[in-house]
Amino acid sequence: MHSFGYRANALLTFALTILALICAIASLSDNLNTPSPTAHVQVLNINWFQKQSNGNDEVSMTLNISANLQSMFTWNTKQVFVFIAAEYETPKNSMNQVSLWDGIIPSKEHAKFWIQTANKYRFTDQGSNLRGKEFNLTLHWHVMPKTGKMFADKLVMTGYRLPEESR
Repeated sequence: MHSFGYRANALLTFALTILALICAIASLSDNLNTPSPTAHVQVLNINWFQKQSNGNDEVSMTLNISANLQSMFTWNTKQVFVFIAAEYETPKNSMNQVSLWDGIIPSKEHAKFWIQTANKYRFTDQGSNLRGKEFNLTLHWHVMPKTGKMFADKLVMTGYRLPEESR
């Protein structure tokens, strides 16, 4: 006959194995979600476009940001970190990326939003490369789960151009 300690150990081991299996299945079930976020960013106004005393170009703009990110939220989503970046090329660098705005979306109820704001962070280039420059505005997101791996993706919006002259 087995002792009480042996039986308790077997029961606890079995229970923890089943719990681990259920957690793994639950975490993998989150991969079945295929998010389809939508977003639109409009540049309403170039507030100012100036050359700094050190020779760098700097831009301030008013953005109209509307997005529906509700499809990213599942039972396993803790929060979603989003940011808008201006992406452009210069002769010196093939990819320049400047963060203009960011936010944390804590729940599905807050994932459909419309914001009109000036860029939160400085849009500055090292040099005089922004005059007349075409750029993309890209919405990046990082889905932070309650359990499992973090997921990141982006939505690129093209067709933006800065003015030729400083204001």
